Amino acid sequence: MSDVAQRSRVRASDLLPVGTVGLRSRRVRAALSMLGVAVGIAAVVAVLGITRSSQADLLARIDRLGTNLLTVANGRTFGGGQEVPLPPTAAATIARVDGVLGTAPTAALPGVTATRSDLIQAQRGGGASVRATDPTLLPTLDGHLVSGVFLNEATMRYPTAVLGYRAAETLGIADLTGDPRIAINGRTYAVIGILEHLELAPEIDGSVLIGFPAAAAQFDYDGHPTRIYVRAQTDRTVEVRGLLARATSPTAPEQVDVSRPSETLTARLAAADAGTALFLGLGAVALFVGGIGIANVMVISVLERRGEIGLRRALGATRAHVAVQFLIESVLLGAAGGLLGLLAGAAITRGLAYQRGWQPLIPPEAIGLALAGAVVIGALAGLYPAVRAARLAPTDALRST
Repeated sequence: MSDVAQRSRVRASDLLPVGTVGLRSRRVRAALSMLGVAVGIAAVVAVLGITRSSQADLLARIDRLGTNLLTVANGRTFGGGQEVPLPPTAAATIARVDGVLGTAPTAALPGVTATRSDLIQAQRGGGASVRATDPTLLPTLDGHLVSGVFLNEATMRYPTAVLGYRAAETLGIADLTGDPRIAINGRTYAVIGILEHLELAPEIDGSVLIGFPAAAAQFDYDGHPTRIYVRAQTDRTVEVRGLLARATSPTAPEQVDVSRPSETLTARLAAADAGTALFLGLGAVALFVGGIGIANVMVISVLERRGEIGLRRALGATRAHVAVQFLIESVLLGAAGGLLGLLAGAAITRGLAYQRGWQPLIPPEAIGLALAGAVVIGALAGLYPAVRAARLAPTDALRST
């Protein structure tokens, strides 16, 4: 018997047919085992793919919008008490700061509301806030118009208005067909332009814009801006940001609020990374559960196939041959589940990216890690059942059947 065992060997070409006997004879069980691993791998690949696609889209938007836009707004007294207005000369002094390319002052007009008609009461809904500005706003924000023109030195002195993107939706004005008019605190204003969406200036999106002279003449504007947009040289943005508060108010720079709108978008990247870690953890849990499922199926398979194991051992198969047979079976279950999960995760990524208008991106490392992880899970799950099968003595295995 020992001579037979010494001579016994399994050719490499026989490993696959022998290792797939259990899979081919118990197809439904094999499919359900693969499904557990597939769910975990699909979750991991989809999370990484969707995250990479959304981050690439967000980074492209940040690059397109520019990271050199800064805002200077009203601050508050020490302890967060009373709001402190910006000086009337703030925009002019900021424009003299080295590294500043352009400035655009704006002022929110409290108690002034625009409605579609003077017959509509603003407090009942349907109104939009009103801001005063000048022609420098559009180039400073690098904004564009859906239709019409922006305020200029002539029109800003008259009852003319430009609508922000959301303000136009609120007032129900999609274009300038028919020369639309709106009512601002009962006064009729002609709409001469509609702005495109400004992602870095949502307060402009929701506002109706009028000229400073018109605001002073009709709504008692006192000359104090409430928010100033500053476009700086890209490579000097951080330096300029540190100078703006003192340039705005030399005597009380701590009462000036300076911010960088693009940081809001950048913060979304950090939030997305945190969410990615959470979902990857859930995917890992699903993958672990799938591995337990494979281990359970393999243990049952060993118990059901004692007769086969005993017969193979009696015919000369070594313990290593039996262990390799069951190990190959579990590895194939893991690999097949991994491949299925990879395809499912890629399909989910492409579908969601297409729906959101993103370019679908699946990191190459996600593909490699998914397949490697599935194979490792399959190998670990099959290790104990394989060792258990190998330890069965031929006589005991045949007797138990």
